[in-house]
Amino acid sequence: MTNHIMKRTAVFMAVTILVTTIFMNIQSFVSQADNISDLKKNIEQKQQEIKSTQSEKKQLQSGMTDVQSMINELEQSKKNLAAYVTQLDNNLADIQSKIAEIKEMITQKEAEIIQTKTELDEAIVREETQYQNMKVRIKNMYERGDNFYFEAILNARSFGDMLNRVDYVEKITESDKRMFEEFRTTREYVEVCKAQLESEQELLEEAKKNVESEEASLTSLIAQKQADIKAYEDDINNREQMLREYEAEIAARDAELKELEEITKALQKQLEQENKKKTYDGGMFAWPAPSYTRISDEYGTRMHPTLKVEKFHNGLDLAAPGGSPILAAYDGTVVASAYSSSMGNYIMLYHGDDLYTIYMHASALYVSSGTEVKKGQKIAAVGTTGRSTGNHLHFGVRLNGNYVNPWKYLK
Repeated sequence: MTNHIMKRTAVFMAVTILVTTIFMNIQSFVSQADNISDLKKNIEQKQQEIKSTQSEKKQLQSGMTDVQSMINELEQSKKNLAAYVTQLDNNLADIQSKIAEIKEMITQKEAEIIQTKTELDEAIVREETQYQNMKVRIKNMYERGDNFYFEAILNARSFGDMLNRVDYVEKITESDKRMFEEFRTTREYVEVCKAQLESEQELLEEAKKNVESEEASLTSLIAQKQADIKAYEDDINNREQMLREYEAEIAARDAELKELEEITKALQKQLEQENKKKTYDGGMFAWPAPSYTRISDEYGTRMHPTLKVEKFHNGLDLAAPGGSPILAAYDGTVVASAYSSSMGNYIMLYHGDDLYTIYMHASALYVSSGTEVKKGQKIAAVGTTGRSTGNHLHFGVRLNGNYVNPWKYLK
């Protein structure tokens, strides 16, 4: 009785320990799965943040390029404008030199005008003197009795009229005629001097007015262009400030990217470590190519179909129609979804305890690295990519870093 009770007690304890162990394993698995799931979510989130930050950085770099282009254009415009102002300064210097010359000419002409005015005044005096002398002579002739001719002359309406009448007076002596001719010449000389004086004065004043106007216009234009240069400089300074702000923003994004990449790297390392904690429960694999028609090559040594040399074949070749489904042989994590020149499009799954399955030469891949897949889930399509002679799936199994015979795991 005592032994029976002891046996029952031992069984109960063993069952209790077994149940406890199973429960702990389940808890550990759930905790691990939750941890892996959280890690993947965190990694995806960080990768999305990296992508978003890279996009922002790209936009900032594009904006920075645009601003730099604007600065270059403004600098070129400023340079061209500065060259134009230099040319205007040279033109202004030429005009100012011309003004100085004209002013000197005006000073000289004014002196000549003063001299001409003096000569004019003298000519007018001579004219008046001659006129008075002529009147005396005519009066004397009148007093001598030459009434008709001299009345005609004395009754002239003006000095010019008198000169015209003299031409018809035939009794005037040769001496009187010479006096009248001299009188006429003097009057014409006075008129010519006066006209020339007025013309020269008008031309000089007009020339002075023109060059002074040109000087004022050029001075105004230079001031305007210098203001434009100042505006360009202000605009360039503003753009350069924008450039510095862009540079600061890009530097901030670089720092952010570096931090995100380091965090992502750490998370991926942690995920890798968590994945290594996975355990393979010993279950049999599902057939990876359900549409296969035949096994075109077995695992082991064989003559390579394209290299034509004897070589070890590290998997099973399952001939199947192109595009037919490739299934995950067992639950696992996608650790590679890529292309190589020999394997073509391929997928590698990790199943725990350093056990991997590999699916080569696919025409299409339906899962990406980091994805959790279930046994029998469609992960790719049969094809003939890479080093291949026809549509088929090359199915391989790796354990502890070495290829092993897939038949050990297939139903």
